[in-house]
Amino acid sequence: MVLALKDQWIWDSWYVRDGETWHGYFLKADKSLGDPDLRHWNVSIGHATSRDLRNWTHLGTCFAPAHGEAWDNRTTWTGSTLRGDDGLWHLFYTGTNAGENGLLQRIGHATSTDLHHWKRVGDGLALDLTGPNAEHYETVLAEGHWHDRAMRDPWVIRDPDGDGWLMFFTGRADGIAEANAAGCIGFATSPDLFSWTLQPPVFTGGYGQLEVPQVFPVGDRWYCLFCTAAEHFSRDQAARTPGGPVTGNHYLIGESPRGPWQLAPGFLDGALPGRRYAARIQDSGDGLVILGFADRPDGSDFVGHVMDPEPVEVTDAGLLQIRSLSRAAE
Repeated sequence: MVLALKDQWIWDSWYVRDGETWHGYFLKADKSLGDPDLRHWNVSIGHATSRDLRNWTHLGTCFAPAHGEAWDNRTTWTGSTLRGDDGLWHLFYTGTNAGENGLLQRIGHATSTDLHHWKRVGDGLALDLTGPNAEHYETVLAEGHWHDRAMRDPWVIRDPDGDGWLMFFTGRADGIAEANAAGCIGFATSPDLFSWTLQPPVFTGGYGQLEVPQVFPVGDRWYCLFCTAAEHFSRDQAARTPGGPVTGNHYLIGESPRGPWQLAPGFLDGALPGRRYAARIQDSGDGLVILGFADRPDGSDFVGHVMDPEPVEVTDAGLLQIRSLSRAAE
């Protein structure tokens, strides 16, 4: 198993490659808390390196909530890491504030020259649900409708059709009566990684939340990996899913990162209870692999380490398929 710590739980993770070295970032919290549900509110970001996505050298904590009065002094959650045109490494992350009880999420920005020591850009705040396009999103905490105001899990890529950058994030659309039909993939654009403009979502529906999006191309198709839970399927999506709702990882297929996007048929990687969650698909150099944290694979207690990578294939129809699961189904 990879990215396992004896005294800490590990869950959401993301990866970037610098030459021959993979850098893995992950959320972590002390097992001494006792209750794994408390991990979300006692979190820091860890860092490890690897040559093969299996054997890791742990480097310790690299980022954590701010001290004192700050917009991100409650939590620093899932994000993405990439190198900019300026040669700097950029970390985009989810932050919440203690004064708001961590219920309103925003997106932060830090930079580094060595991929371990990170410095916030200004006060760190990169993007909030404000501006002309905010009307497309659920911008306030809808008490009794949903448990948070969603704006998290930023995934940033270079714009393949221009000179700028694209950000995707977990959000919720406004004005949708069914809570489990309002999940969306939020969207923002930037010319330089520092100034961001909120745009309308690129996809809405199917689930109450589409967490930890990862947008990437394979050949001439684009994919948006995400995760969701069985209790967050919309009524229509539950009816359309063979075998019914599960917890795990699924994906959208698109013509470009801007869409149009559509849900892939079936469900990529799900189980009840959830086996693997918050997955990422990476090109290992020997093909695509999927990595995600072990949720409750044996059906009982939360595990909290990143599972070994498993090979992913792309079918002739352009669908993603996890080799171990496809073999098991034969």
